[in-house]
Amino acid sequence: MSMLIFEISKPGRRCSTLPKCDVDFVAVPEEFKRNIPMNLPEVAEIDLVRHYTNLSRNAFGVDNGFYPLGSCTMKYNPKINEDVAALKGFTAVHPLQPEETVQGSLEAMHVLGDRLCKITGMDAITLQPAAGAHGEFTGLSMIKAYQLDKGETQRNKLIVPDSAHGTNPASAVMAGFTVVNIPSTPEGTVDIDALKKAVGDDTAALMLTNPNTVGLFEKDIVKIAEIVHNAGGLLYYDGANLNAVMGITRPGDMGFDVTHLNLHKTFSTPHGGGGPGSGPVACKAILAPFLPAPVVTFNNGAYTFAKPAKSIGRVRSFYGNFLVYIRALTYIMSIGAEGIREAAENAVLNANYMMEMLKDSYDVPFGGPCMHEFVLSIERLKKQTGISAADIAKGLVDKGIHPPTMYFPLIVPEALMLEPTETESRETLDNAIRAFKEVYAMAFDNPQALRDAPLTTPVGRPDETTAVRNPILSYTVNN
Repeated sequence: MSMLIFEISKPGRRCSTLPKCDVDFVAVPEEFKRNIPMNLPEVAEIDLVRHYTNLSRNAFGVDNGFYPLGSCTMKYNPKINEDVAALKGFTAVHPLQPEETVQGSLEAMHVLGDRLCKITGMDAITLQPAAGAHGEFTGLSMIKAYQLDKGETQRNKLIVPDSAHGTNPASAVMAGFTVVNIPSTPEGTVDIDALKKAVGDDTAALMLTNPNTVGLFEKDIVKIAEIVHNAGGLLYYDGANLNAVMGITRPGDMGFDVTHLNLHKTFSTPHGGGGPGSGPVACKAILAPFLPAPVVTFNNGAYTFAKPAKSIGRVRSFYGNFLVYIRALTYIMSIGAEGIREAAENAVLNANYMMEMLKDSYDVPFGGPCMHEFVLSIERLKKQTGISAADIAKGLVDKGIHPPTMYFPLIVPEALMLEPTETESRETLDNAIRAFKEVYAMAFDNPQALRDAPLTTPVGRPDETTAVRNPILSYTVNN
């Protein structure tokens, strides 16, 4: 296990020597001085390099290996995105500069917004939200403002399928709605009869993604939209699964009124600690007056900021995560319209290939063809061997594969959800398929090895209950 930098510190060791100060020394008043010396690590350069290099090897990302995290679209981030985002013209600007001095940056934002509207079939957009769930909250807040503006104060119910992403009901509650959960059919799609019973004068909207959370396309989406619209509600599109259909079909054409987009998923900008994220919200014209302010417009030959007439106000400081926009715009412009469509087609092809190759071993609860992701169930295997979905996932870690999403969606017992994405080659998929089958065989031949896995990581299997209830979040330095 790697030691902390404080643990390898030795008094007197140095990594570098600071140059002599070239400004006049000013004495610090006593009341501002520290009571105890700073406890900084003292290490040699070689120790410092090895320490951080070893730490980096413990972090698994899409640059390290196969990352089939279902519902998360962990596609490879092309390095050209980073090169363009690092250009001085984009990095050496400040959000408080006068608009006339940052016309290039405003144009980039405007072009990105235009491209995203074309891809989604929407009319207007805000780039402000900082992540997908933030985009959900923003879009739902716009729906609430729209209904209230019409005087429809009774519309406080938001319909959410039982297979939805967990952020959907959470965002709905945060936006002030009461969540109405509707069941899925045995085939994994929206139950039309249940939807008809759920809608009414109190319906504000239906929140849905298509393809849905189990990786299936909602073929009745036009009928679903008609049911909700006829009841006076709107349709919110969770953009998490757009990677399967971009360039092929558009949420706006399906009947959706507003959508958020995960730039860190669909448009190949970094995830998590490599972020920050970005969750732009695009909408139809009826919701455009309620967009957060400001939005970028083009008038009289210049780009400028404007405030929509009935704006819900800011949802993010300044204008959002600007350099993430540049990465996404680079991705869109470098592969073009044909590339956007091809990416979706390959994502669906890769998922169906893996599903077909694994279905003789693992149970597939919903028949194909799937879209960009698919769900496996370990329920029968667990009854036969005692091996759980978590055990399978831990065994895959020792095979050099990041585990798929576990125990989600909740409607599938012992679920594993896989999304291989379009950026993986057939050779990579074949190696992964082989690993999945080997781990499956271990459930019968050597189940204890799976219960002990992983053995190749710095930390094996901590007590998960203790880790959640009593996490160690800080390190005590001995002075």
